[in-house]
Amino acid sequence: MSRIDESKEFIPVRIAVLTVSDTRGLDEDRSGDTLVSRLTEAGHVLADRKILRDERAEIADQLRAWIANPDVDVVISTGGTGLTGRDVTVEAHRDVYEKEIDAFGTVFTMVSFQKIGTSAVQSRATGGVAGGTYLFALPGSTGACKDAWDEILRWQFDFRHRPCNFVEIFPRLDEHLRRK
Repeated sequence: MSRIDESKEFIPVRIAVLTVSDTRGLDEDRSGDTLVSRLTEAGHVLADRKILRDERAEIADQLRAWIANPDVDVVISTGGTGLTGRDVTVEAHRDVYEKEIDAFGTVFTMVSFQKIGTSAVQSRATGGVAGGTYLFALPGSTGACKDAWDEILRWQFDFRHRPCNFVEIFPRLDEHLRRK
């Protein structure tokens, strides 16, 4: 069973938050606010925050910029994971992934199912890794952001979480780039 090993020291992670929306500005961005408050309350650092329209190329470009930035360890986006024609966040994420974290979407669906039942099938939440940076695309609802952070990401970005966590493998995420 998972647990926090109190004998280990907490390591803050630098997280960028991207809201994808054609209609929201910073004043109306409740989902982005939810992520920012939860990650900072957990002891992590807000590395950057932006709002972009549902434009695949622009989203992918921003993800690449953060991947290239050594001050960003993780990117969490909210919005654009649904099924409509303007929902292109998942495709933008997959444009930059080196590896997809398939189980993230599965576990997110399991968590969502407990809250919203079969409506959970309409989410395409995803996670992946590129350039040593973790990337996660969450639905645009505040409830989905709370669920993803509280039930999954909070634990995986806590170095003390056992039996394993995302933080402890940071140094190995880009080892394939160093191998000759």
